[in-house]
Amino acid sequence: MQPQQEVPVMEVNMNLLGKLESLGFPRARAVRGLHYTGNTTVEDAVNWLIDHENDADIDQMPLVVINLDVESPQPNDITEAIKLKEQELRDRVCMKNRDEEKKLEREREKERIRAGKALLEAKRIAEENERKRLLALRKAEEEEEKRAREKVLKKLDLDKLERKQALGLPLENRAAKPPLPSIQEEKSSLPVKSITKADHMRECLRSLKLAYKDDNAKVKKAFQTLLIYVGNVARSPDEEKFRKIRLSNPKFQERVGSLKGGIKFLELCGFERSEGDEFLVFPRDKVDVQSLNTAGSMLKSALTNPYFGLLEKMKED
Repeated sequence: MQPQQEVPVMEVNMNLLGKLESLGFPRARAVRGLHYTGNTTVEDAVNWLIDHENDADIDQMPLVVINLDVESPQPNDITEAIKLKEQELRDRVCMKNRDEEKKLEREREKERIRAGKALLEAKRIAEENERKRLLALRKAEEEEEKRAREKVLKKLDLDKLERKQALGLPLENRAAKPPLPSIQEEKSSLPVKSITKADHMRECLRSLKLAYKDDNAKVKKAFQTLLIYVGNVARSPDEEKFRKIRLSNPKFQERVGSLKGGIKFLELCGFERSEGDEFLVFPRDKVDVQSLNTAGSMLKSALTNPYFGLLEKMKED
């Protein structure tokens, strides 16, 4: 068993001790500073404390303190040198605190940079996933459109077959199919079909739908707006406000005027440009309710039939 280390007896001058404490030094430190400098002066004690501020036992209070009531050679007033030492000690503490604060700020900045990089990486991954999702969705839509086209073609073949059976016509023998006539012969044998106003209307709507096939909401809004214009004139042909459209109207431009085929469809229905192309006007004496009803039915079909215009496109292909 090791013997306990003997604690030395600290001898201090109470007068000097009081002055050190008035400078802000804890009693334990003040006692050690006076003891180890021989109770000479307050300045010596302050210098010793500055040199030994990092000692492990600097804040340990000694067991015994003997009050030496002797006169100190130090003058009663605190000298300018002591004040400078005190300020030096405080400056050192402040500098140490500033260094620690700078270190903490650097760590916080590094953490912000790491968080920023992580956020950018997460954003990149999210954008990549969204791109893949859109590609997959587009592919699925293309496959769905292809299946719908095949379904329509199959149904057309079945209808054709049923009509032939109902009329008692001979069925095609696909195994022994005769050679196709040349394109010139086929054209010459086909009857010439006159193109009606309804055909122009349908083609106009089909072109509008194909031109904005990637924006179904815009196409739907255009068809709904055209249906309102046509329906108002058909129901109330004597109302002038329903037979006149300002071309510069922002709502009209957004929904119909700026779209390919929008104004052309209204002109096919009977609207005419007037007053320096400022208005579309439907003359009262040219209102054809039956033609307007046909246009309205065509618009309703375009709104409700997902295959509207598809057959014409397939025939062209």
